[in-house]
Amino acid sequence: MAGRRLASGKHMNDLNGNLAERLQAIENDGFTIIENAIDRALVEEIRSALAPFCQGKHPGRNNFEGHHTERVYALLAKAPSVAKIIEHSSVMALVDALLPNNYLLSAALSILVHPGETPQPFHYDDAAEHLGINKPRPRFGVSTIWAFDDFTASNGATEVIPGSHRWPEERLGNECEAIKVIMPAGSVLVFDGALIHRGGANNSAADRLAITPQYCSPGLRQIENMVLAVPPNIAGQYSAKIQNMLGYNIIEPGFKGYVDGMHPKKLIDAQYKGRKYQANLPAS
Repeated sequence: MAGRRLASGKHMNDLNGNLAERLQAIENDGFTIIENAIDRALVEEIRSALAPFCQGKHPGRNNFEGHHTERVYALLAKAPSVAKIIEHSSVMALVDALLPNNYLLSAALSILVHPGETPQPFHYDDAAEHLGINKPRPRFGVSTIWAFDDFTASNGATEVIPGSHRWPEERLGNECEAIKVIMPAGSVLVFDGALIHRGGANNSAADRLAITPQYCSPGLRQIENMVLAVPPNIAGQYSAKIQNMLGYNIIEPGFKGYVDGMHPKKLIDAQYKGRKYQANLPAS
């Protein structure tokens, strides 16, 4: 039956030293699933942080956002605990291997799908369509979708089309080619930014909450303007890794990303000194 197949068990379980195997799965199929990547306590901590923003007041504005769906944007300005999944070590190991140095956080939003929601249109996330480089193309993005409720066959689990990241631009997704990503709360789907996918229909009687941090190559414009969404006074509370992914960094060699002729970290820390001033590091 169309769209009813389930993701294969070969994608399951945490990294456990099989980084190369998971990278190969992303190359071949376009995705991998890390089950139970975070524990129940962190699931509940993040759910609680999001609760004030998910009060049924801001439904989606079209069938892509979902008329029975609530989306919360600028998460790092609203729910700091989300940083724990954005820089989760298992995800970072994969993204470090898949994208160039200095990659960016392109988007980070929560998606609360209520009963009665219809399927999204099929799409991909890499935001590279304006570059004039058709698929199949070099990798410009990596997306993740974290489950904060169990993803089931009936509650709107993400649907992916295996191998579609390698398709030509003109080939479109078909429902009969899609499989449902079934995974317990605390798990994460990691996939190539060019993989065709969609949010499924929620035919259940319960909500389905997910968070999707998305990462992109350093030269690509972010989907969400992160340095405005998370200004310096808020970004200062996060790790250097998160700050860099937001865009408070430069691309080396060179100085792409400067602000008023200075490193953007100076907006967070006026005493910040770059590599050439740090005795423990080689000059940039």
